[in-house]
Amino acid sequence: MKDITLKEIATTLGISITTVSKALKDYSDVSETTKKAVKELALNLNYTPNSFAVNLRTKESKTIGLIIPEVSHYFFSNIIKSIIEEAEKNGYLVIILQSNESLELEKKQVELLINKRVDGILISLSNESNNDSHIQEIIDRKIPLVMFDKIAKLAKCSKVIIDDQKAGFDATQHLIDSGCKKIAHIRGPLNPQNSIDRYLGYKKALEKNNIPFDSKLVYTCEKVSFEEGKEFAKQLLEDHPDVDGLFAITDLVAVGAIDYCNSKGIKIPEELKIIGFSNWFMSQVIKPNLSTIEQPSYEMGITAFNLLLEEMTCRKEEEKFVPKTIELETNIVVRTSSES
Repeated sequence: MKDITLKEIATTLGISITTVSKALKDYSDVSETTKKAVKELALNLNYTPNSFAVNLRTKESKTIGLIIPEVSHYFFSNIIKSIIEEAEKNGYLVIILQSNESLELEKKQVELLINKRVDGILISLSNESNNDSHIQEIIDRKIPLVMFDKIAKLAKCSKVIIDDQKAGFDATQHLIDSGCKKIAHIRGPLNPQNSIDRYLGYKKALEKNNIPFDSKLVYTCEKVSFEEGKEFAKQLLEDHPDVDGLFAITDLVAVGAIDYCNSKGIKIPEELKIIGFSNWFMSQVIKPNLSTIEQPSYEMGITAFNLLLEEMTCRKEEEKFVPKTIELETNIVVRTSSES
C-alpha cells in the first residue's frame, strides 16, 4: 500500500496543500469545518506524516544515539532504562548500540549515528577507546555529545562521572578499617580511565595507611569477567596465602572470586575480606553477600540525557553551550563479605 500524501488529501477535498497542512496542525486561520473534513479524510486514508520531510524542515530527527560497551551488565542496563524513560518524556527515540568493548566497532557505530543525523549522542567508551578521531569528528560536526562512566578526560564535551579514584580509595580504606593488612586488587584493563583511577585510589589508601604497595598483589583483567575473578582468586591465594583483603574492579569479578573461595572452603570474611564495585543485584544474592561501592547508575542515565537535551536545545536555538562535567556521589554498601 502506497503512502498517502498531503497532495492527495488536498485534491480530494479541493483545497490547497497548505490548507491541509495547517488543518492537521490546528492553525487558527483554518475553519473548524475544514479542519474536521481534513482530519476525517486523513484518518480514513491512514495518512501519516512523512518523518523524513519533517526532519528536513525542522532540522531535527527526534532521535539520539546511545553507545555502551555491553547491554547485559546490570550497571548499563539500568542506565539504558533511565535514558529511554527520559527520552520518551521529551519526545525522543533512542538508537541503542553495543560496542562489545571494541574500538573498531565503536568507530563504525559513531559513523552510523552521524549518517542517521541523530540530534545527539550519548557514549560510554569501550576499553580500547580514548580521545580518538571518531570522538573528535562528533565534536567537529557540532553534534551534541555527552560521555558517561568510561570517558576520555581530554575530550571537549560534557561528561557525567563519579570520582573513581575516591571510590577506589574508599573501598580499600574500608578493608583496612575492617582489619586487613595485606590487600590485593583485581583491576580492569590498562586503558579505561575509570580502571586507572580505581587502581590509583587503591594505591593511595595503602600509602596513607603506611602499607607497602606490592605490584605482585595486582592482577589485570582483560574482559572484566566472572571467569577472571575465579582465575585470579586462585592465583592470588596460591601465590599469597596470607592475603586477607581483596578489592575487585567490579561486582562481577568479585562474585567470581567469592565463588572460587566457596569451592575451596576459604572462609569469607574470616580468612579473606572482599569488596566489589557497582552494587550489582548479584552482590545481594551471592553467599556471603558482597560489600560494594554503589554507583548511581539510574541517576547517571537521567543526568546524561538531560545534559544532552540542554546542549541540543542550545544548538537548536543557536545559543552558546559550554560543556559541563557533572560528578555524582558514590557510597559504600557494607555486607557480610567484609565484616570485621
